Order: sequence, then structure tokens, then C-alpha cells
Amino acid sequence: MSSAPPTISPRLWMVAAVTGCGAFIAMLDSTVANLAIDAISREFGAPLEDAQWVATSYLVALALSLPLSAWLSRRFGSRRVWVTALLTFVAASIWCALSRDMATLTVARCLQGLSAGLMVPTGQAILSEAANRQQLGRLMGTVGFAVALGPALGPGLGGVLIDGLSWRWLFWINVPVGIGAAFAAKYVLPLGEASSADRLDTTGLILIGLGLPLVLFGSAGIGESGLTLSSTSSLAVGMALTMAFVIYARRSQAPLIDIRLFRRAGFAAAVGTAGLTGAAMYGGLLLIPLFLQDSLHLSATDAGLMLFMMGMGAAVVLPVAGNVTDRYGALAVSLIGSAILLLSTTAFLWPSMLSLAWAPLLFARGGGLALAQMPAMTAAYVAVGKNETGDAATIVNIAQRIGGALGAITTVVVLEKAAKADNQLAYGWGFAVLVTFAAGSMVTSMLLKRPLTQSDR
Repeated sequence: MSSAPPTISPRLWMVAAVTGCGAFIAMLDSTVANLAIDAISREFGAPLEDAQWVATSYLVALALSLPLSAWLSRRFGSRRVWVTALLTFVAASIWCALSRDMATLTVARCLQGLSAGLMVPTGQAILSEAANRQQLGRLMGTVGFAVALGPALGPGLGGVLIDGLSWRWLFWINVPVGIGAAFAAKYVLPLGEASSADRLDTTGLILIGLGLPLVLFGSAGIGESGLTLSSTSSLAVGMALTMAFVIYARRSQAPLIDIRLFRRAGFAAAVGTAGLTGAAMYGGLLLIPLFLQDSLHLSATDAGLMLFMMGMGAAVVLPVAGNVTDRYGALAVSLIGSAILLLSTTAFLWPSMLSLAWAPLLFARGGGLALAQMPAMTAAYVAVGKNETGDAATIVNIAQRIGGALGAITTVVVLEKAAKADNQLAYGWGFAVLVTFAAGSMVTSMLLKRPLTQSDR
């Protein structure tokens, strides 16, 4: 029988709450901006393809700064980097809200993305450094709860603000949350060590700093317009540069990101699970709304409510998953979550048998995703030393981004190919792809590190 994990001090809960606030507004802005594209396009008199850059620029800029987060934390101290990124995000939100043309708004969204790419992994690293390894599950579950609320509340909150006030309020709401979190950070977050001797790996930065944004840019293009020359070329070049970075970093004495962490027991499996669940999540966010509206003939509002159920499933399960992970380890929890994800996704292959059970099914799918992904992230931090959590956080976030991008791309490609023969059959093939991701997550979950023994605690 497993002994009870150590209790968590109020100060550590405050660290989780403060970093969770930053993660919440970053995730919220990555989802609700999509709702405002039509309103922004009409107000500025811009073509819809130009207005799409409001969403795309954020994701590409986030990928540009993400690889730098670990080095900046080592060089200047993690709290200083996190607070600076948060205040920059707040300033960019104000700039977005005051924008008077599409060009200004796009530049402001780029600045938001750059700051979010630093803020999210740095916040995770701060929390991991501050906590005992058997406290991480509960703490990550709390932060994950805040992050899950972004997609869950985003469609409803965004719709109310756009219809009742203006799309500009999607950005104004970040200001009080961000300023409050920045003020609390001064008293709550540990300062973090800084070292002026840590030199920047410029070669690695060029490779991954160009490769990752190109992967996400190409993925976004394929998601919006299909397999065009520009999107597929961007994706291919981005993947080549990212692979070149991995090869270079393995040989470098002082790489931008320490790829050698993959040699640690359980770390590769944890990163693989995070990537595959990212693919299942983002592939599902692309496929499920189309399926609900096209096959089940739901309105856009009803489809949005169904997605809300998936977000709520994740939000409800995450705090419980954190407690169970701390007590029994990530392997069992992530494996159970992957199994729930697999079963709830497989059910979409037989839609005629489900009738009115879509809401509970999507709730279960959201819960399964949370149970599979959060313990895997916790396992990645448990597998490394406290002085390596910055690199671990960067790698996990990159894996989630690349996994999400490839999940969306694979789903789009399969849909396009299959739709030429039969539109309804195409959805079946699309869900078969998501089933494959869930099955892959089950396999990698089995390879996670075993629970900590008493001597490890």
C-alpha cells in the first residue's frame, strides 16, 4: 500500500496559483482570438485571410521564443524572466485592445506570443524547482486546471464579450489578472539562480528558432487551406531544421536545450506521451467541431457547448489526477487516462450507436486527455534534477507544440483524401487517426518511470 505523499505548504500553493494565472491568460488568448476573427475582419475592412494572422502570428511567435526560455532563466533568473514575460504580455494585450488597424494588431499579437512562449515553460520550471518530487502531481494538477479552464471557458466567455461589448475586451481582461499576478510574484516566487557565465548557443538558436516556427506556420497553413505549396514547404523545411538542431545539440558541449536529458530513465517516454496526447488533443479540436456540425447537423453554438464539455472534463479531473499521481506514480494514472482517451475516441467510429450520448462522451474524452497528459508532464520533471527543470519544461512544451501540429496536419490530410470518395467515411478515417494517437499514448505510458520508492522521497 502506498504511503501518503508529503503535504504542500500554503506558500507552494501560492506559487502554483501565481504561475497558473500566467498560464491561464496565455492559453485563453490562444483560443478566444479565433472567435474574434470575423468581427476584426469586419471592423478593419480586411480580407478574412489577413484576419487569420491574428491567430497564426501568436502561435508562430510563441514557437520563436519558446526555445530561449531555459537559457534566459539560467542567465537572468527564472522569476525575473517570468515577471518580465508576464508584464510584456499585459502591455501587448493593451496594445491589442487599442489597435486601430490590422498591421498593428498583428504586431501586438506577435509580442503576446513571444512573451507567452517564455512565460509558460518558465512558470512550470519555477514550480518544479520549488516543489518536492512527490508534490508535483498535485501542483501540476492545479496549474493544469487553470490551463484547462482557458479552452473550456474561452468560447462562452469570448462570445459574451464580443456580442455584449467588443472583441477588444478579449484583451482587456488580461490586464487585471496579469498585473495582480506580477505583483504577487514579487512576494511569492523564488528568485532563481542567475549565471553570467552561461553563453548563448547561437547556432542552436538559429536552427530551432527558425525550425519550430516554420513547423507551426506550415501546420496552420495546412489546417486553414489544405496542402498548398507554401504550407508544405514551410513544414518540410521546419522539420529539417528541427532535426538538424537535435543532431547538433547532441554533440554540443553547451547546447541551447540539453537534449541529453532523453537518456534519463522515463524522460523520453514522458515527452513522447506529452507529444502524442498533444496530437490527440489538437487533432480532435480540429476534427470534432467539423463532425458535430456536418454529420450531426449541430449549430455552431451547440458544437461550442459540446467542446465546453470536453474542457470541463479536463478541468474536473486534473486536481484528482494530481493527488493520485503523487500517491501512486505517473505510470498507472497516465495509462488509465490513455485507455479512457482510446475508448472515448473509438466510440466516434460508430456514431449511429451513440444517439444523445455525445456530451458525456466528450466529457470523458477531456478527462482521459487530462489523466494521460498531466502525469506524463510530471514524470518528465521527476526524471531530471532540479537544476535541469528549465530544459525539461522547454522540451515538454516543444513536444506538445510539434505533436499538436502534426496531429492537426495528419487529420487534415486524411480528411482531404478520404472526402474525395465519401464525406462520412472521411470522418471515420479521421477518428481512426485520433485512435492511433491514443493507442500510441498507451504504449509510451507503459514506459514511464515506476513510482518513487521511500528512499527517493
